[in-house]
Amino acid sequence: MTHADAADAPRPGGDASGEGGGSSPARRRGAEAERPGPGARLVRFLREVLAELRKVVRPTRRELLTYTSVVLVFVAVVMLYVSGLDYVFGRAVLWVFGGG
Repeated sequence: MTHADAADAPRPGGDASGEGGGSSPARRRGAEAERPGPGARLVRFLREVLAELRKVVRPTRRELLTYTSVVLVFVAVVMLYVSGLDYVFGRAVLWVFGGG
């Protein structure tokens, strides 16, 4: 084994930083002890939700009407397209299987 191969080989004790494969049990217990309880986490979550909601920009009435009309027109166009395809494929199936 060359020096380069020895450097690339995995170490029995863990990674190159000298730590083992996972954290030690004492370290894990310490992290769990520092972790806030469910009530504190819920309060933090709700505070963050409210902070994000304050950043939301609400559309004006005119923008809302514009967006709504664009969506309705788009849905109508897609509905017509799908209805047309349904009609064409329905007629083709009836023609192939002799139903009409």
